[in-house]
Amino acid sequence: MTVNENYKNPTKSHVLIFPFPAQGHMIPLFDFTHHLALRGGSAITITVLVTPKNLPFLSTLLSAGLNIETLILPFPSHPSIPSGVENVQDLPPSGFPSMIHALGSLHAPLQSWITSHPSPPVAIVSDFFLGWTKNLGIPRFEFSPSAAITCCILNTLWIEMPIRKNDDEILEFPKIPNCWKYPLSQISTIYLSYVEGDPAWEFIRDCFRDNATSWGLLVNSFSAMEGVYLEHLKRELGHDRVWAVGPVLPVSEGNNRGGPTSVSVDHVMSWLDARADSHVVYVCFGSQAVLTKEQTLALASGLEKSGVHFVWAVKEDSSPRGNILEGFEDRVAGRGLVIRGWAPQVAVLRHRAVCAFLTHCGWNSVVEAVVNGVLMLTWPMRADQYTDATLVVDELKVGVRACEGPDTVPDPDELARVFADSVTGKQTERIRAAKLRKAALDAIQERGSSVKDLDGFIEHLVSLSL
Repeated sequence: MTVNENYKNPTKSHVLIFPFPAQGHMIPLFDFTHHLALRGGSAITITVLVTPKNLPFLSTLLSAGLNIETLILPFPSHPSIPSGVENVQDLPPSGFPSMIHALGSLHAPLQSWITSHPSPPVAIVSDFFLGWTKNLGIPRFEFSPSAAITCCILNTLWIEMPIRKNDDEILEFPKIPNCWKYPLSQISTIYLSYVEGDPAWEFIRDCFRDNATSWGLLVNSFSAMEGVYLEHLKRELGHDRVWAVGPVLPVSEGNNRGGPTSVSVDHVMSWLDARADSHVVYVCFGSQAVLTKEQTLALASGLEKSGVHFVWAVKEDSSPRGNILEGFEDRVAGRGLVIRGWAPQVAVLRHRAVCAFLTHCGWNSVVEAVVNGVLMLTWPMRADQYTDATLVVDELKVGVRACEGPDTVPDPDELARVFADSVTGKQTERIRAAKLRKAALDAIQERGSSVKDLDGFIEHLVSLSL
């Protein structure tokens, strides 16, 4: 993405970027920040706020030679967060609410920094878990690392607060296009955990409500994929300051996008180079999900029985349960590559050999699969993953269901059939995936819809400094 030479404002517009400290949230916002800096050129200056232990995630961005500064604030203490922990990856999934609440304590030092800065920011772009940043006296733009449809559902949940009864209850969203509905068990766990009257939970509720009354919204999506939901958001929010700026892709491959790994990137790429086109299934469940022993064994059995070539990124917990895959790698030698830890997912999905992706349906994974035309085999487990799976399978029709639920142990024989069919069949879904890939790439070309939206956002930032 090139610099837009049309920005002639002699006064630079200073914008503050504030990510939520979870890998799946920081990475897309930092990638967006990179594109913002490149596209805005000399018209804007950027400051990124991080806590000390999350500074390494910024290394690729800071080494790019762009006009980007850092604001490092100490992580606030919180009774539910162990000392030294500054990232959600170091907490169980239930730690999200505590992290949201803890970061609210940065309001005072951040307000002090803004008011004392010689050239204070004209706006702040912050993650959708940081709604309280709307109350800093400058326009706040919500950045959603999730789908537009997820924004629609979250706004409805936290504003209307539908009554929660039991897990079998079907919650309907008739005001949202296509009349989405879900069993209560598949709704946001943060929403389901809300305790009325509890100060911490009232703060979290207000954070989500602040999203709906913030100055604007940036979504990691594009109009050809979610146009109907983007238009719904504009109607519900009552303004047109909604910009679809995705797919937000890395400008360059960095070494600090993930975590430790057992296999080098070069080895993974060489292994894939030796495979035939569209014959490899990639298996990965994101940065947080850890399969149980029973789920891991069922998945291993399904892969073994399927006969397909595969790359499997295994995230293991810290419990001393031994190598539960002992003997498996020997039995699948030559057609299976097991990576313990972080996998270079963007590069893997881009590779010509990869044809299908067993995924938990985190939005980053969905976007990365879409932009590479890879068929998705869905296994949603929590949060917005059920919504993403429905969008992928039922609306976009670029995926098929493989399993669902955090505790479900799949039938290995059924999994084997899904894997084998993903390589040899599913031609209709593949054609749709290829068309959606083209639409995604068109959106980020020079005159594409997402580039136009990014330009529109930058023009708006410039106008705020006039």
